[in-house]
Amino acid sequence: MRIGIVSSTIANPQASIDQFVGEMKKAEESGLAFVTIPNVFSMDAITAIAVAGRETSRIEMVTGVVPTPPRHPTALAQQALTAQAVCKGRFVLGIGLSHKVVIEDMFGLSYAQPAKQMREYLEVLMPLLEGRTADYQGDLYRVNAGIQLAAGTPVKVLVAALGPLMLKVAGELAHGTSTWMTGLKTLGEYTVPTICAAAEAAGRSAPRILAAIPIALTSDAAKAREMCNKVFAIYRTLPSYRAMLDREGIDSPGDIALVGDETTLRAGLERFRDAGVTDFAASIFPADESALTRTEEFLQSEL
Repeated sequence: MRIGIVSSTIANPQASIDQFVGEMKKAEESGLAFVTIPNVFSMDAITAIAVAGRETSRIEMVTGVVPTPPRHPTALAQQALTAQAVCKGRFVLGIGLSHKVVIEDMFGLSYAQPAKQMREYLEVLMPLLEGRTADYQGDLYRVNAGIQLAAGTPVKVLVAALGPLMLKVAGELAHGTSTWMTGLKTLGEYTVPTICAAAEAAGRSAPRILAAIPIALTSDAAKAREMCNKVFAIYRTLPSYRAMLDREGIDSPGDIALVGDETTLRAGLERFRDAGVTDFAASIFPADESALTRTEEFLQSEL
């Protein structure tokens, strides 16, 4: 299981692009395998990754995740292929549907038939990212186009898939999934088997399972879980994440978090590995004054 982190810089509206690049360089120097970069209402994740790609040489950078409804698949493919050319194979495109409150209430777009939208989107996107022409006539997308770019490394795609229909789509058409607010039991008993079965049935190789999990090295686990609930409170209110908490049989983000001393965290990482997680994305949160630094040091020791 590869170990990476979730960027804490890019979502900060006060952070500069130089600070983001510094975070990527530090992650590379620490030996981490990858960084997953949220795409929210601050810097554009793909553009930021392309900038950081010029300043790094080894670390993989994954968008986590770019919403698809506002972006035509040909436009996203063009942007992703350009970023990949800069990163020389170290860019991975994570995409997702976002949420109804964002797509409909903020952007004024339709959020109807989300799984169908993602399936058709991938039918156009995947050939483009592999250097082929997209020739697709669907209900939502009708495309006959190609991207003319110097030959390079194709872009791998991870889909933020939580429900069964989305996991099936991801397994059949993409290279894997990236999850958030999805607990250990759900990953092992539901997420991994579902997407792996879909990939196998489609004749595809075993999918990549990237799981982003709140984590903190601390001597006070109870206090850490309380802090986790405050930091990530909004995710209890979003239906897709609420469904994952309910499936896990818990109420709050703190119940998913991996918190405790070194022995506890080490055993927890092993359980995620045994559950089929291929990439553990550590979302480090400030459980106490020293938790950020101590957790980073612990993760480096586990590489």
